[in-house]
Amino acid sequence: MTTVYDVMGALETLYPLRYAEDWDHPGLIVGDLCNTVNNIVFAADPTMEVVEDAIASGADMLVTHHPLFFRAVHEVSGRTFRGRIVNLLAKHDCALWVGHTNADAAYRGVAQAAADAFGLEDQVPIVPIDDPTSSHAVGIGRFGRLGTPTTLERFASLVAQVLPFTKYGIQVAGPLDMPIRTVAVLPGSGDSMFANVHALHADVYVTSDLRHHPATDELQESYYEAAMRREGIGLGGPSDCLHMRPALINTPHSAIESMWFNYALEDVPRMVQEVAGDIIDVRWNTTSTDPWDLPLPGVCGHPGPLPEAGR
Repeated sequence: MTTVYDVMGALETLYPLRYAEDWDHPGLIVGDLCNTVNNIVFAADPTMEVVEDAIASGADMLVTHHPLFFRAVHEVSGRTFRGRIVNLLAKHDCALWVGHTNADAAYRGVAQAAADAFGLEDQVPIVPIDDPTSSHAVGIGRFGRLGTPTTLERFASLVAQVLPFTKYGIQVAGPLDMPIRTVAVLPGSGDSMFANVHALHADVYVTSDLRHHPATDELQESYYEAAMRREGIGLGGPSDCLHMRPALINTPHSAIESMWFNYALEDVPRMVQEVAGDIIDVRWNTTSTDPWDLPLPGVCGHPGPLPEAGR
């Protein structure tokens, strides 16, 4: 019988915990190591709805990308939703394992799954991790080239098409007709990596959760450096590149990170069979766990005073 311990070993072979960032604490969060596992549900976030769905389906383990706990806690009582989730999982013998930044960096993990879906070739990590035991390059993010160059608008359309569905789509910044040959991808919150992406001279950067000020500053610098290159002043990379870069594509957080499950649905059962000799059932809960329910475009065509109440 395959146990939680067996599955944990399989998961941590595929997505080693040593790849995790120092502040991150992925791995087994809830679960008796001796309990049996016959089926696993994958999901982006361990929300109450996702947990209830896993329990209702009779799952023995829930594997999520985002942690239930980002910070240390001192209780798991029913006073908070996290405590309620822990108690529900324990009551129904459903383990919870989290693959967060360790899965981001792994081979066939979160970053590679997105980069593959976007058609990147000759991929390398944006920030490599030195792992002599791995036969593949691992690390944070992916940088690569497109087999056939395209425009920003066409590439953005491809990104929107291959992402799992969410209600608020993607945002694009940069000249829509600019040529796109090289692409940097960092699923998750990526504006802290602008310097790394800039140094790679990527034509476009695909990430999530871009904040106003860092994104605006990056775009302004990119446009300025392009203008200087056109004047013969070599700022920000090769002088023969006359367009700004990187353009930015901001994706829904859980959507781009959920693309990992396209690989995990194949890789995890195979590894469990190698470890324990059993075949387990797996399912991907594709429910969007992005927090917004209703995106509305602005309707005011020009700045001006707000209408008075009642008019």
